[in-house]
Amino acid sequence: MKVIKRDGRAVDYDREKIKVAIEKANKEVKPKERANKEEIKQIILYIEELGKKRMLVEDIQDIIEEQLMELQKYELAKRYIVYRYTRALVRKQNTTDESILGLIRNENKELEEENSNKNILLASTQRDYIAGEVSKDLTKRLLLPEKIVKANEEGVLHFHDSDYFIQPIFNCCLINISDMLDNGTVMNGKMIESPKSFQVACTVTTQIIAAVASNQYGGQSVDLKHLGKYLRKSYNKFKETFQEKYGTKVSADIIEDMVQERLKTELKAGVQTIQYQINTLMTTNGQSPFVTLFLHLEKDDPYIKENAMIIEEVLRQRYEGIKNEAGVYVTPAFPKLVYVLDEFNSLKGGEYDYLTKLAVKCSAKRMYPDYISAKKMRENYEGNVFSPMGCRSFLSSWKDEEGNYKFEGRFNQGVVSINLPQIGIVADGNEEIFWKEFDERLELCKEALMCRHYALLGTKSDISPIHWQYGAISRLKKGEKIDKLLYGGYSTMSLGYIGLYEVTKLMTGESHTTEKGHEFALKVMKHLRDATDKWKKETNIGFALYGTPAESLCYKFARIDKQRFGTIKDVTDKGYYTNSYHVDVREKIDAFDKLSFESEFQKISSGGSISYIEIPNMNKNIDALEAVVKFIYDNIQYAEFNTKSDFCHECGFDGEIIINKDNEWECPNCGNKDHSKLTVVRRTCGYLGENFWNVGKTKEIKQRVMHL
Repeated sequence: MKVIKRDGRAVDYDREKIKVAIEKANKEVKPKERANKEEIKQIILYIEELGKKRMLVEDIQDIIEEQLMELQKYELAKRYIVYRYTRALVRKQNTTDESILGLIRNENKELEEENSNKNILLASTQRDYIAGEVSKDLTKRLLLPEKIVKANEEGVLHFHDSDYFIQPIFNCCLINISDMLDNGTVMNGKMIESPKSFQVACTVTTQIIAAVASNQYGGQSVDLKHLGKYLRKSYNKFKETFQEKYGTKVSADIIEDMVQERLKTELKAGVQTIQYQINTLMTTNGQSPFVTLFLHLEKDDPYIKENAMIIEEVLRQRYEGIKNEAGVYVTPAFPKLVYVLDEFNSLKGGEYDYLTKLAVKCSAKRMYPDYISAKKMRENYEGNVFSPMGCRSFLSSWKDEEGNYKFEGRFNQGVVSINLPQIGIVADGNEEIFWKEFDERLELCKEALMCRHYALLGTKSDISPIHWQYGAISRLKKGEKIDKLLYGGYSTMSLGYIGLYEVTKLMTGESHTTEKGHEFALKVMKHLRDATDKWKKETNIGFALYGTPAESLCYKFARIDKQRFGTIKDVTDKGYYTNSYHVDVREKIDAFDKLSFESEFQKISSGGSISYIEIPNMNKNIDALEAVVKFIYDNIQYAEFNTKSDFCHECGFDGEIIINKDNEWECPNCGNKDHSKLTVVRRTCGYLGENFWNVGKTKEIKQRVMHL
């Protein structure tokens, strides 16, 4: 028999441990209250004769208590319960000492590999991590129900961002930048009035981004279409100035040329301000603001010409890159770019096709932007087009009291993800067991998500004035609670999921790309979606199904399941699970078929989804990228490019990354050795994992490559 310990480890059953535990309790009672050797033996035999292959340690302890009571050893049972409780308190003692000391000594490799955008050597980053370790400890010991903690440790689910759970702050949002720029805002107790020029609007925008990032733990998105009117203001200001000064001396055409030249200078400086400020500012958690810029033209926008100029400049500067400390142009991690394809820029002869061609060129060199099809998004979101929040999650459609759709100024309360393959492993091919286990685990996920909701409930707007009082989310009064924004679907809570491919393989023996597997996978997806829809009706809270949660979770779940259940072909043997609904990387499927197949799942997973395809040697395959972009517009809502070749994100080198004489990965073009900024293909399967090579020891990196 195997005994499942509280940390999820399976150990061999040892009858001696039961004997020792009862004898320790024996010493605490009078002789006549003690259990004799024969009675202890009876209890042990009772447990063994149950004939179970696996038992939880808590179940064994429950049985011991019941058997002592049946033997009428009431005082002894009481002492055993006290002993058990005391042991539980010992386990709940502060567990942060070693993790924090390891962090300070730069020995905490788990944190070092967690986030490539955080420099673990910086004091500001360490301060945030130390606070995070304390938060995780308190969350585990005091704030979350024990069954949620246990489920998180056993890989049943993942409670995202527990390092921030101690504070009443939320995940990610769409900043209402229009309101903040048009009506002014307040930062650090100082009034910021509506800008009078594009340059000032860009500066204020970056200040808002930094302030918002410092008071939440997820990403934020800004729709740049709201800057168009400020570029127009600059144009009008320049024209008025030049006409007053030169109106009687030169022709109107010359004045217009002068205005345009001055406007181009301001445009370049303003966009440069956004790019450089975001990459040089440090938020309170020791990293650049996690921000996405939404590049979106609207047909009826009175400032569409100005917004096209802004998008062109953003793409041009991203293509160029930013110089690092060695003076080499590199690809900045932020801001992330999401480019919208519409009828007038989908490479079908539209007026703004030139912007899309520039976007594709930028993707080939810098891996950004990602692409959204306005056509498909309107089909999925009641005619609306809007930005994803932070890490690719989407809000659901919501109307205000006047019946107008609203997306900006809304947010996500938090995320919990479910491990689908583990359900398949436990069910062992039995569908009756599978659906029963599935429902039980979904209820556990709902309970965990409600913990997120209750943590925010009752929060006063004073916790983050930039969010709640000065426009990023709302304009509540001082001291007013945020509760009304937590209900009615205004904000969302996300149920993430990992491993649709693997669970389908476990239950049907086939991939979800086959007819049989596809039928089962759709049932699973619809079951997930039905659950979130049901929770929404029950609670009046905006639950949403979120595809593509953290890449690192694919490895965490697979690692836990391999430790618990051993090596299972096509499941735990790979070292990772496939993210959300994605096609497994080892399947032979071309880019167009992959996008077409995954688009069906994106529609179900309306709380967040993205598909990616791999294009070999992207710098040399611009035509192929353009063909895919055309296809995206007509066939799938949200997609991004990867490359099947090695790639250096420092210099844009698209070729084979070498292992140098010191056993380190190194870009042969610029000499970059930062593993978090090198994409290295796994030679056997071509899989591209996010920050997979960001590990501590270079020899280990080489060994992993040789092994794979």
